[in-house]
Amino acid sequence: MSSNLTADLLERCANDPKGPVALHLHQELLPVEGRGAPFFPPTFAMDTKYNIDELADGTKVALVDSVGSQANRMEPLFLEEDHRALVPQIDIRYGKEPHEVVSLLQAGHRLGDAVIRCTELADEAHAAFVAAGKGDAGPLAKLAPTSLVFGAWDSRDTGVKVPRIVQSVLRAWDVSRLTRSAQFVPALDYAALDVVEEEKLKKDEQKAWAERGFLHVPSTGDHGGIVAHGPIRRDVTVNLVALRRLSGERGEVLRRYLLGLALVAAGEPLDPFLRQGCILVPDPDGVSAWTLVGRDGTRTALTWDADAVQAFARSSAEAFGVGASRQLTFDPKRAKEDAKGKKK
Repeated sequence: MSSNLTADLLERCANDPKGPVALHLHQELLPVEGRGAPFFPPTFAMDTKYNIDELADGTKVALVDSVGSQANRMEPLFLEEDHRALVPQIDIRYGKEPHEVVSLLQAGHRLGDAVIRCTELADEAHAAFVAAGKGDAGPLAKLAPTSLVFGAWDSRDTGVKVPRIVQSVLRAWDVSRLTRSAQFVPALDYAALDVVEEEKLKKDEQKAWAERGFLHVPSTGDHGGIVAHGPIRRDVTVNLVALRRLSGERGEVLRRYLLGLALVAAGEPLDPFLRQGCILVPDPDGVSAWTLVGRDGTRTALTWDADAVQAFARSSAEAFGVGASRQLTFDPKRAKEDAKGKKK
């Protein structure tokens, strides 16, 4: 038994309180080098280690791309020609002329990002978050709808949290960690050229010379990536319960609009280049399937139709009325004032 993305199903997803609770994609991936090849998960600044958890049965599971990272990779999709008309295009100019420009769609915290508080949009953004905190998602949808699709936390101002409608995460199962070693060899024998006598240097002096490339530098036991003996799995969830809890003026139209954006984002193929040493593509022999999840836990195979999704997103955006695009200017004075306010 399977379902198609019909108009009736999409309406139930957006506005039926007893409708499905989620759409879910289970997709298995492979390194471009092939099954069993090493690849590199992220390290994290606090301890520069891989995030590898060990389950009760001893299975080791590695985080390959976090929910936040996936959201930040997916959101710039709405800068592309096929999708940019679906959302307001808000650009922030900064620096001296000729100005550089960053899109709000590239800001890590979306409308809650510090850069917005340093522009003339600060008060309007504040008001939109306050309204969302009181249950009215309309102003936020007009101003920055991807803050509703991918979630936002205005932690440094109103404190309002907006839950994600689209969530995606990559994990690798049953992994083994590898290490690597290397040896840097200078292009010249600088000791023979009377540039440096390594044996006479103190430890901190040796480090300084080595950092400048004048000494041999060994590196042992460094991160060498991981090998996945089980699947490398991407899970994408469209949270229909969170969607249907959004309200405001013309609530049904609002929810259809956000559902269209969510489906466009969720159905877009993953950009395979996650980081150096980590290029992942769909496994042609693995699972790649969408499922419709009912309130009673019933799981029904879903036939994905990218053309139908795009058509629904466009018609829903037209009915809702996409918010105005804007050109903003970063103001260093606002930034300094904001920092002082935070300290107080």
